[in-house]
Amino acid sequence: MNRLYNSMEPRVMDDDMLKLAVGEQGPQEEAGRLAKQEGVLFKDVLSLRLDFQNILCIDNLWQFENLRKLQLDNNIIERIQGLENLTQLVWLDLSFNNIEAIEGLDTLVNLEDLSLSNNRISKIDSLDALVKLQVLSLGNNQIGNMMNIIYLRRFKCLRTLSLSGNPMAEAEDYKMFICAYLPDLVYLDFRRIDDHVAKLAETKHQYSIDELRHRETLMQARLEEEQARQEELEEHKAAFVEHLNGSFLFDSMYAEDTEGNKLSSLPGVSELLEAYPSNLSTIREESEVPSIEKKITECGEDVAELFNVLMTLEMQLVEQLECRDLENHHHEKLLEISINTLEKIVKGELDEDLPDDVRALFVDKDTIVNAVGASHDIHLLKIDNREDELVTRVNSWCTHLVDKIHTDEIMRNRKRVKEINQYIDHTQGELDNLECGDMID
Repeated sequence: MNRLYNSMEPRVMDDDMLKLAVGEQGPQEEAGRLAKQEGVLFKDVLSLRLDFQNILCIDNLWQFENLRKLQLDNNIIERIQGLENLTQLVWLDLSFNNIEAIEGLDTLVNLEDLSLSNNRISKIDSLDALVKLQVLSLGNNQIGNMMNIIYLRRFKCLRTLSLSGNPMAEAEDYKMFICAYLPDLVYLDFRRIDDHVAKLAETKHQYSIDELRHRETLMQARLEEEQARQEELEEHKAAFVEHLNGSFLFDSMYAEDTEGNKLSSLPGVSELLEAYPSNLSTIREESEVPSIEKKITECGEDVAELFNVLMTLEMQLVEQLECRDLENHHHEKLLEISINTLEKIVKGELDEDLPDDVRALFVDKDTIVNAVGASHDIHLLKIDNREDELVTRVNSWCTHLVDKIHTDEIMRNRKRVKEINQYIDHTQGELDNLECGDMID
């Protein structure tokens, strides 16, 4: 469901609207009236209701730094923004708006209840910072890919999820899939998950779940290893900076010698000083540490995205390989229906007019069994061919990938060795050109 612009003009969240909302929601007793007369500081407000205001853009909320509950439903908001300072927010309602993408929630680390139902959202993402999320409502949106559920596995506190009214909810395996991949979920689409259904779902998708858990364990181990490596790098950088701070180059170069002359006045040293920063803070400012940290963050995001893509492909592959079980089930049901139809024909209880070629099959039980068995064998053959094709393609892709990685690594190594040699030659040349004799004199 999407809200349309009505006859009213879209409104802006200015100070007048916010003051009015705060005043109307305050207590009505004598203390409340005094508060209205004297005014209420926005930073003291814990709950704010701005529903049905025809708001187009979220703005001017930066003063509500202690806000716990924010109600912005039933407006015409198109983007989630302007919530950066609401770090204490626990409950947020943005339902019945025109939001197309989940964004702007990176600082809401204390959020527990988020409602985005009845919008235009097509993908579940950008919720990584909401580590305390317990309730997520996304009903009546445009989410069609079941693989969005994989993303929600990272939210260990999530207990209530609503996705009804999305295209994905029309899938036959919708409930089973969610129960299997989100085993800690208690409520789905406003109904408590039955323990029996949860066990059936786990059994049905056990192979896929085991593979996913294995990959998640490997991913977590790699992240912890990278974090440890980063901490070690920070320690080395700190030690290096400390060493520079106490070294002859940065501490003694400006000291006076026994004759009262500064070392910086010696021939050749002044040029060397100009080539280096004059103080330690300049070194830190000119270092590439922020750039490195930014690159590491970007790479981490790329790795997470790669994980989601690979898991999507893996789940699709598993679903294709489950075709054999589906075919066996189809064969059993078809054989059962065929035999029942034959019995009805023999007893004259079949009211439907069958085509001549179909009726010719219902001569006796052996003919029916042979016909259904032949159809089953043909389907299994097609499935076998499909599996062989998939395995061949995967092996070919794997071989190509390994070859490419090997080639790229060789090229990278050669390039790096060349850069190292050039740098060493350049540094040695600079040292050779330094007038050390003048400095000694």
